[in-house]
Amino acid sequence: PSQWNIHLMLKPKVKLCSTKNKNKTIATKRVEYDLPPKFISKIDLTFKIDESIVNKDEIQATYDEMRKITKDFRTQAMKLYVQSLEREYELLSNEIKRIIQGFPSENDDGFDAEAGCAAFKQYHQLPSRGRAKQSRTFRRPDSHPITERGFLAPAIINQANIKLTKQEHQLLRLGPRFIFDDPKTAARRRTTELATLKRKIETRFFEKKVSPGRPVEQFIAELDVLLQNLHNIPMTKKRIKFNKTQTNKSFDNLSSIIQSSQSSQSQVIIRQRKKKNYGRIVKRLKYKIHMANTILRKTDKSKVFHLGKVDHYQKKSEEYMDKTQAYQCLGAIDPLPDLIQRTNRYLLDLRLAKWITQKQYEQLSIKPNEVELAHLYYLPKVHKPGTPLRPIISGLKHPTIKISKFLDDLLRPLFDQMALNSTVTSGFDLVKHLQQWSRNNFKRETLFCTIDVTDLYTMVSQIEGVLSLRKMLNKLKLKQVGGLKIETIIRLSRFVMKNNYFSYNGQFYHQVRGGAMGSPLTLTISNCYMYFFERQIINQIRNSGGLYFRYIDDIFISVNWPIRHLLKEVDRWNQFDPNIQLSANIGSSINFLDLHIENQDGQLYTTVYQKPSYEPYYLPFNSVHPLHMKKNIIFTMLLRAIRYCSTFQTYLNDREKLRMALLLNKYPNAFIDEQFNNMLLKFGIDQPLNFTNYKSYRQNIIDSPIKEKVPINYEKTMFIHFTYCSSMKTFPFKFHILWNKYFGESPINELLPVLGTRNVQNLQRRLTHTRSGKY
Repeated sequence: PSQWNIHLMLKPKVKLCSTKNKNKTIATKRVEYDLPPKFISKIDLTFKIDESIVNKDEIQATYDEMRKITKDFRTQAMKLYVQSLEREYELLSNEIKRIIQGFPSENDDGFDAEAGCAAFKQYHQLPSRGRAKQSRTFRRPDSHPITERGFLAPAIINQANIKLTKQEHQLLRLGPRFIFDDPKTAARRRTTELATLKRKIETRFFEKKVSPGRPVEQFIAELDVLLQNLHNIPMTKKRIKFNKTQTNKSFDNLSSIIQSSQSSQSQVIIRQRKKKNYGRIVKRLKYKIHMANTILRKTDKSKVFHLGKVDHYQKKSEEYMDKTQAYQCLGAIDPLPDLIQRTNRYLLDLRLAKWITQKQYEQLSIKPNEVELAHLYYLPKVHKPGTPLRPIISGLKHPTIKISKFLDDLLRPLFDQMALNSTVTSGFDLVKHLQQWSRNNFKRETLFCTIDVTDLYTMVSQIEGVLSLRKMLNKLKLKQVGGLKIETIIRLSRFVMKNNYFSYNGQFYHQVRGGAMGSPLTLTISNCYMYFFERQIINQIRNSGGLYFRYIDDIFISVNWPIRHLLKEVDRWNQFDPNIQLSANIGSSINFLDLHIENQDGQLYTTVYQKPSYEPYYLPFNSVHPLHMKKNIIFTMLLRAIRYCSTFQTYLNDREKLRMALLLNKYPNAFIDEQFNNMLLKFGIDQPLNFTNYKSYRQNIIDSPIKEKVPINYEKTMFIHFTYCSSMKTFPFKFHILWNKYFGESPINELLPVLGTRNVQNLQRRLTHTRSGKY
């Protein structure tokens, strides 16, 4: 009788649990498809602004803020909705599990309890009646027509108001990092990649003083056939067999007693949607953007596409150049030929004077056909009123780039070592320093202060910037670095700083103040200048028991001073150097980099900070990238959440926010859960995190040593790259079989082939142009 009573009590609970699981699954799919329920999607903050009174920039900024508020509310509401459904299902399933575990198996009033228990198990192993006949097929996420929606998903910012078709809008929504399948490009590159591989293998044989022989030719020929087959896989309609599980999903996480093991198989014909011709859409969109006098760019922080008018960029560019006074217009006279000649002549003079070696001269000298002038372009800061622009000088082939990189490789490790106690490299570094400092110094009146240095790269004088390098080398008491005398380093640094030329909009410019933002040496010089500027400030803060750290042009301070005193000191620091202008933000709650920090009644509270420009955009799951890249995204972001979030509740919120963003970028929920678990297992956590164990496990993760990069033995390693396409998922396995077949017992059998991938152009490279005349 007791068994029967429990069975009657359990049956409606199982049915309700099935309903809750169905609701949870549908809610997750709604996130994936960007189709929130009506009670969320109908919320929309809009009101009209009088255009006859307010200027266009302010109106645009206000409308953008409305959209941001609406989107944030929808995202938070949807996250809370999914969390509540998951919680309902979790509590109900746990209750059912407890009932089953307590099911009586001892005899009661003469009844055979063992037989009843066995019958109970057999009942729950039967297929659910009625549900086996029902079937529901979800279409693949990337086939769902969501292009016109933007309730939760990353959105493009169309300030140019250019009219886009449905396909064009969908393409831009995929974001700058998206790569569509392009086996034609992979096939076109195959010959060059095979020739490069053959040359590398032959070189290794020659190093062993052995002739390569026929095995190399046979290996390349067989590899060529393998790649041809992979690149030429026809796209045909397929009849796909798959198991459709008709049983209740709610049994998945319960005891095996109530897990349904029966499933029915059926053949279902899935009509494959017509493959999109992304190449044609890209060409059409590029033409439309050009004809509309519009510029397409990736936004500065949120990394989504932005469409702006050429006139706007022209106006903002002129305002920026007038404000900084860092650039001198040379008109239409191209300075490149003269710069090439002066660079080579300067290096030759140093060589003849024996300031540099012959090897260094050959390494740094340039050939006219290998260089080109740098070019200026801008990234829009759409999260700020008026959409200001961030200037980027791209000089990957600039005549002085070799010297700049050579010097930076020598000097940056020296600076990193010198400034180890006053700089951080990430928000996680600051978390560790804050934890240690707060044990003895944190109080209710503790204040936080973040300081931003205005236009650091362009405001530092070129001469004073180079002198700061000399001060660093003198402080370290070095007479030579990498075989170069200190005077040689200073001369080369001065030459780099004074010869920054670039083109923009058909005109040529010379940077007369500061350093180019795209030059490697500029960062090291700016860091050195700030290091000596901040010495007095650091001593003052630390002598009073405070904390001071800097990341390039962002400063973090934590002190137990009255706020008036801190404000007064910031004003005093602003008088130290006319080149350095500081703007401070002070309070008990502050944001620094991607870290949010609070003083909650004398307790340190930290969590992940997302800037106002944040868009839930990650590399789309349907982008043609190797799978390990997508796994690494989830691993890195969840690891950051645990390191930053000081309480379990904030960790849960950030984890679910991450899940929402990944679902919106087409990551399957099961894949997300799998990677979440893998991340925890990586740190030896084999049980779910909860309110009880979170702090101890989090501290273990924080204290875990960061693995140092294992030095590569280049003599025993060969790096091999082939262009990746969707049909090459099994290629690494087949490649290593071929390698062992031909070279497993050859003179190069100790050589380790490391297979890497080359990607075809992503949407940013295909759609945006940054060179002069193309904006």
